[in-house]
Amino acid sequence: MILFPAIDLKDGNCVRLRQGDMDQATIFSDNPAEVAKGFEDAGCEWMHVVDLNGAFEGNPVNAKAVEAILDAVNIPIQLGGGIRTLETMNYWLDKGVARVILGTIAIKNPDLVLKVCKHYGDRIAIGIDARGGQVAVEGWAETSSMHAIDLAVMFEGAGAGAIIYTDIDKDGLMEGPNIEMTEALAQSTSTPVILSGGISSIDDLYSVYELLGPILHGAISGRAIYDNTLDPKEAVAMLKGE
Repeated sequence: MILFPAIDLKDGNCVRLRQGDMDQATIFSDNPAEVAKGFEDAGCEWMHVVDLNGAFEGNPVNAKAVEAILDAVNIPIQLGGGIRTLETMNYWLDKGVARVILGTIAIKNPDLVLKVCKHYGDRIAIGIDARGGQVAVEGWAETSSMHAIDLAVMFEGAGAGAIIYTDIDKDGLMEGPNIEMTEALAQSTSTPVILSGGISSIDDLYSVYELLGPILHGAISGRAIYDNTLDPKEAVAMLKGE
């Protein structure tokens, strides 16, 4: 199981939100590239980056910060937020992003997502963000009528590299992840699943590893790292059994 440290970008800064609310943003650094280098130095093997402004506006906004991160590190990054056209996907994949995350477009234009999954394979991730089990879109500003598991099943066998499941009700609250829902979703698909939302400590991460390790590809943590309740170096070592 892989630890994906999260860098959420708002107005060029590294921030964390509370349940996706842009008005409840805590700034942790004005130098996201420096934060990214710190994660690489801690032994992290992947990084999760989200353009929060882009998620709301529907197109890339923090491109300069993302490009600085790409220049600063050698480990692969997966990028989400505002990636809703083929042109934007190609732009970021050509820039060196290892995997682009497609969320809103997965519901609004599933045929395009199925097509790019077939073409790019594991360089595509399906972002499934859910509130009360229902998929949220447009930067979590809207909640659809589709259940998270139904969306996962829609892309079964499409060739995507991962499904990133975020429980919005848990995100940024430091109350622990939604194990039950994550397990149900992971068991519904053969696509590797990455958990996001709610990991508040090394103990939470260990619980996820113990309970879901065999069926989970990885876990994303953001606020716990920035609040110093989860040390990425210790976490990586634990997941490697060191």
